[in-house]
Amino acid sequence: MAKCKGCGREIIWIMSSAGKVIPCDPIEVPYWKRSKAKGKIVTKNGEVISCELYGDPETATGIGYVPHWATCPKAGEFRRKK
Repeated sequence: MAKCKGCGREIIWIMSSAGKVIPCDPIEVPYWKRSKAKGKIVTKNGEVISCELYGDPETATGIGYVPHWATCPKAGEFRRKK
């Protein structure tokens, strides 16, 4: 398993539907799909979905991976400048 160069935590890489790789936390989590929600999830097939990350487990939309940039304390060091 790969490690984040910023914080040292383990990450996995998931190929997005656009053909780019997305670093994600390696633990699957349930999600509740909701358009325009602030949370994001990456599915196993590389789809990035707006969602809530907390809710009733019985009504979860599915499971996926949290993008590592959402949890990494050093994510800002890797953002590209415009």
